[in-house]
Amino acid sequence: MNGKRVFIQEVATRDGFQNEAQFVDTDAKIALVNKLSECGYAKIEVTSFTSPKAIPALRDAEAVMHEIKRNEGVVYTVLVPNVRGAERALSCGVDEVNLVMSVSESHNRTNLRMSREQSFAQLNDVINVVKQTKVAINVSLSTAMGCPMEGDIAQEDVLSWMERFAQIGVHGVTLCDTTGMAFPSQVGSLCTAARQKFPDLELTLHFHNTRGMALANTLAALEAGIDRFDSSLGGLGGCPYAPGATGNVCTEELVHMLELDGYKTGVNLTEILSASALLPQLIGHDVPSQLLKAGRRLDLHSMPCLAKDGLPEQQAFSAGA
Repeated sequence: MNGKRVFIQEVATRDGFQNEAQFVDTDAKIALVNKLSECGYAKIEVTSFTSPKAIPALRDAEAVMHEIKRNEGVVYTVLVPNVRGAERALSCGVDEVNLVMSVSESHNRTNLRMSREQSFAQLNDVINVVKQTKVAINVSLSTAMGCPMEGDIAQEDVLSWMERFAQIGVHGVTLCDTTGMAFPSQVGSLCTAARQKFPDLELTLHFHNTRGMALANTLAALEAGIDRFDSSLGGLGGCPYAPGATGNVCTEELVHMLELDGYKTGVNLTEILSASALLPQLIGHDVPSQLLKAGRRLDLHSMPCLAKDGLPEQQAFSAGA
């Protein structure tokens, strides 16, 4: 047991809800964020100040940010795409803005409808506005570990974009495995290089579980010295190039694994399981979380009645392996 501190950053109310067809009522969003604020997260990505026409699921961003109860120990961050979005976010008293672009040219053009250089110029304008305040600035680099159109992304390219943003004043960078293409040895190499080159940046890893690799990749990142991870309650979140596939790594599964290995997350697992159980009703369908279905490792069960009655072992356990 190592006792190392790991910081968990919840993204379900932004990255998860933005993909949902069923609109989550504003009051329900506020109540969920308030519940999450008491669970011990380091950071909560509450919403997105994108155009309501582009993401109607988060058209109530101002109302949510104005009405949530702020916990002093939690950083409340929001996604902003441009200067107008930043101005809206700053009017709501956010703690941090999160900016997004892709390392892959193909993905950036597909997702944001502009080249990487155009995205960088637009985000530079946002940074210049936000730097006039005390609000922190994080940039999330999508497809940092693989692009569904270009394949592998050179490590040097990822580090180069990190360098460009570090030079213009961001305080943190999130490396995103946007479509679940990362694998452990790749993650370890990239994280080691990023940590060595940018020791002063707050570095976060954002894994998707599209191919079932998110927890394995988390362990590789931990070995490389990473201590901040995005995750999504219930495993909410989409993967646009793998329809129907699981999106973000599931918060409760991540916390469960980390605590079993002795890491200190500060997150109350019982409380986040309780919050996760609310999601199916809010979004109108089941969630990917396996822990919500199976329970924690030591959530034990009563002995089956057949076994108690002394029936032969073969008969009593014929349904199990």
